[in-house]
Amino acid sequence: MRGVRAVAALVAAVVLGSGTAGCELMSPGDDDQGPISIGTTDTVTTLDPAGAYDAGSWALFSNVYQSLLTYTPGTGVPVPDAASRCGFHGGDLRTYQCELREGLKFGNGREVTVKDVQFSFERIRRIKSPQGPQSLLDTLQSVTTADRTITFQLRVPDATFPFKIATGAGAIVDSTRYPADRLRSGTEADGSGPYRLESYRPRAVAELRPSKTYEGAVKHKGGAVTVRYYRDSAAMSRAWKQRSIDVAGRLMPPDDIAGHSLSDSGVKLMESTGSETRSLFFNLRGGSPFEQQPVRRAVAAVIDREALARDVHRRTVEPLYSLIPQGLTGHSTAFFDLNPRPDPEAARALLLRAGISTPVRFTIAFSQGAATVEEAALLKKQLEGTGLFEVRTQYVEWTEFQKGYAAGAYDAYCVGWLADFPDPDNFTGPLVGRTSSFRSGYDNPGVEKLIQATQSSYQRSRVTKDFRAIQEIIARDVPVVPLWQKKDYVLSASSISGTQYLSDGTGQWRLWELGRI
Repeated sequence: MRGVRAVAALVAAVVLGSGTAGCELMSPGDDDQGPISIGTTDTVTTLDPAGAYDAGSWALFSNVYQSLLTYTPGTGVPVPDAASRCGFHGGDLRTYQCELREGLKFGNGREVTVKDVQFSFERIRRIKSPQGPQSLLDTLQSVTTADRTITFQLRVPDATFPFKIATGAGAIVDSTRYPADRLRSGTEADGSGPYRLESYRPRAVAELRPSKTYEGAVKHKGGAVTVRYYRDSAAMSRAWKQRSIDVAGRLMPPDDIAGHSLSDSGVKLMESTGSETRSLFFNLRGGSPFEQQPVRRAVAAVIDREALARDVHRRTVEPLYSLIPQGLTGHSTAFFDLNPRPDPEAARALLLRAGISTPVRFTIAFSQGAATVEEAALLKKQLEGTGLFEVRTQYVEWTEFQKGYAAGAYDAYCVGWLADFPDPDNFTGPLVGRTSSFRSGYDNPGVEKLIQATQSSYQRSRVTKDFRAIQEIIARDVPVVPLWQKKDYVLSASSISGTQYLSDGTGQWRLWELGRI
């Protein structure tokens, strides 16, 4: 989902004040020159927050919808947005309360009420969309309201809960416009965010205009923005080279990034502080080739991450040997410790001892991203080069891909992940927890216990050992093989300001910060 960066501490056991404001650093877009145009290869799964848990959808949501909390530039601690203040009550991290800010209105002019907030959370849990964000709300037991107060009662202590409701999972919708028990269809959205969605054509374009009714943490008024969606990175690269877009966001081809010259005065390359990861997930359901752990261990033993980084991604990525990327509390090298280098003989021995016939036949599915075809081809070459595996690769359109892995349609599948909030918890629970976003079928009670332990402390440094213990278990069980991590890159014309705020590691796509110099 979203880029992330390390922070020193989580939210403290105090009430968050309402005085924090967004930084007014950049000039708004000049409407006389037309909207600023930004390109992306990410896909919007749906305009309904109850049905999407992916980078493309949430990037749009962070502009159109408002959450109780948000992040301002330069900080990894959530601050009030639709709320005037929020905080834990009691000492057990089970009760969290927010006061709704006064004077809020949806873009359609209707007042935002506490009942809208309650409705928004409850419908996510009621609909339970396989592509939705309900896994982020797995610790939530109930939502109640009184006057302007919203009270969240949690099943277990969860110090990360404020971070979760500052994401797209906390997007507030108009309860009169969204069905309570099913997803809303169509091309309209009713939110109270900094922008209103003027028009939208799926997989093509979104026209955004500043909202006249927005009140919240963002004090900088942005200009008109057009978001153009491209089928793949090659198509976006062509649009960029033709200057059909002012900004090239996610995901440009590795060659375009690696080949960028600092001497090009007409172009800027911004590098984020966040980390995107990509991993190979296995389907552990009955009947899958990867139901047996030795097969998964054998695959992990022969994958050459260095070659992927060098030959496919032109060193714009770094090999990753743990669930939690470098720079975050709890990062380890658990997979490297077991297999410091590709070892086909170790893989052969694992399969022989388990009595597994070779070659093991399976399919690797993949979808959108930069150089995904080349990446799948090299994985196939590495695996088949051992003589132990016979691999078929399969490209699947993003929406169908999400449905497919949720239904167990693929033996293995490569997926990129951007954290939803700046905490290592987002690289454990959503990836390998019982309610994992990737529906792999993995369920380890020991991992669940450790995940709950990591959520029970404000002081994240105190749970470093638990995070590392989780990764040691995962390296042995191998429900997933981490492949690489990278920073996010944004190319833009030198006349465009504010692109550094499009990806700063907090999951916010701050289109309102874009302007013309």
